[in-house]
Amino acid sequence: MNSLIKKYLMALTGFVLVGFVFVHMIGNLQVFMGQEPLNAYAYFLQNLPLPILWGARLTLLVSVIIHVLVAISLIRENKKARPIKNDIEVTKKSKWHSLRMGVSGSIILSFVFFHLFHYTIRIIYPEYDNLTTTIGSPNGEVIHDVYAMMIYGFKKEWISIFYVVAMFLLCKHLVHGVSSMFQSLGIRSSSMKSKLDIVSYIYGYAIFIGFSIIPISVVAQKYGLISIFNSNLF
Repeated sequence: MNSLIKKYLMALTGFVLVGFVFVHMIGNLQVFMGQEPLNAYAYFLQNLPLPILWGARLTLLVSVIIHVLVAISLIRENKKARPIKNDIEVTKKSKWHSLRMGVSGSIILSFVFFHLFHYTIRIIYPEYDNLTTTIGSPNGEVIHDVYAMMIYGFKKEWISIFYVVAMFLLCKHLVHGVSSMFQSLGIRSSSMKSKLDIVSYIYGYAIFIGFSIIPISVVAQKYGLISIFNSNLF
């Protein structure tokens, strides 16, 4: 597989992942609207028709696998093409986030696994399976209380710190990745470069703020600095 095809694969899978991150952030931010809206949204997602639900999951999974494998391949190619590293020259020509895409990507991938084990599969804290409620249920049946799970999860300071750090790295990854995505797809002309770079910065930091504001707010309420969420959970 030549480098051009690899860059196209990186761009296309990156597009899928960028879209998912944005939708996931919007969904999570419903925690500020209260227990009922967030639980209703989670119930809706979990009860989508199976072809749509599993089609989306498989698309996301395949995109992640391809993105990671192609990224590793490109990093190896770059190392082979430049066996002698001139730190001064590279630092002058590259920005911080460009230099560390591989490192930040590895940490982000580790975080994704942790996040799945924490909130989705619930291996880390299996007691979250026992969090049930009828609030947010469209038919009044007992459903999983995603709202309470998020609050209890982020009340643990070490998890919130890890989450914010991972979101900062994701921000840096997106700032460079979104811009590169446009370039690989042939959209970023020289005249559009500065504008698309600005879009990449805005998007990256919007994602960072949107995700990080949740754990920060939960910890802030835990220490009595604010009162936004259901006080019965503190």
